[in-house]
Amino acid sequence: MPPPIIPRPGGAFRTLATAAATPNPTYQVFNRQTKRLQRSRSAQNPTASRATDYLKSEISLRLIDRVQDIQRPLPHILDLGAGACHIARLLPLGISSRLEKLTCVDMSRELLYRDAELEFNDNLPIERVVADEEAPPFAEDTFDAVVSSLSMHWINDLPYTLSRINRILKPDAPFVAAMLGGDTLFELRTSLQLVELERRGGVSPRVSPLADVRDVGGLMQRAGFKLLTIDVDDVVVEFPDVFALMADLNAMGEGNAVLAREAGPIGRDMLMAAEGVYRELHGLEEGRLPATFRIIYMIGWKEGENQPKPLPRGTGEISMKDILEGRRKE
Repeated sequence: MPPPIIPRPGGAFRTLATAAATPNPTYQVFNRQTKRLQRSRSAQNPTASRATDYLKSEISLRLIDRVQDIQRPLPHILDLGAGACHIARLLPLGISSRLEKLTCVDMSRELLYRDAELEFNDNLPIERVVADEEAPPFAEDTFDAVVSSLSMHWINDLPYTLSRINRILKPDAPFVAAMLGGDTLFELRTSLQLVELERRGGVSPRVSPLADVRDVGGLMQRAGFKLLTIDVDDVVVEFPDVFALMADLNAMGEGNAVLAREAGPIGRDMLMAAEGVYRELHGLEEGRLPATFRIIYMIGWKEGENQPKPLPRGTGEISMKDILEGRRKE
């Protein structure tokens, strides 16, 4: 059965299933101040901002499904990079009724408090904390779970941040996250690159560099997480044109924040040319343009005394060598 099509306002939204550092890293890719300003500006018009919540809301629901699979009490959860508290707004009664506190952290005060007057705030014990999620300001062994939805792809030093998350979790507590990665927005990236090569003879970083799924497991292990689960979804959103795509990205607070980016917005003539290339290379029959968001989901557990551990090497009762040799004989 094909995956359901989820409507985007004015368009379509579908899913294709697919397969220790310092707090001030010496190598920085993103301008965190620029990202904070982008998020804050996106919240200045709450109506327009909420109209583009479709992606973050959908991924938050998928993240919540993974949290629901954890059959244990989770009285205190941290939502790191909470944005407008999308997870808090969508939490089902089965989880929210067991919560003693949900701490929501984001670097933008304006975005964090965008929906503070909505009804869902009366149904949950929500604590809002304005802080940079690159270095969560909490004590060791504080949280029963940490979740993060579509925020960690803007972190400069993922190994450091992951190690901090591991530190603030209680023993044998889970970290459940979703981040953009890999070939996200490859249609937009290739279209802009081809136009710039033709017109300017070079390419500027118009789309953020993102972690690959193959790297995420290694980063989680390096940070000390155990019992890892990593999986990937490709979420495809259809747009009428490239201008609608760019407008939604800005309204989401997902504009370019790469330090080496060219100053100023992309010129209209450049976008018009990219529109033609986009349609030629990636356009759909009905005239719409697909934009692919590759979502990397990760679950890792802080080490604990009662946590299941792999058996010591050599204690297995069945030899893999015998199994393989038996297959060869067949």
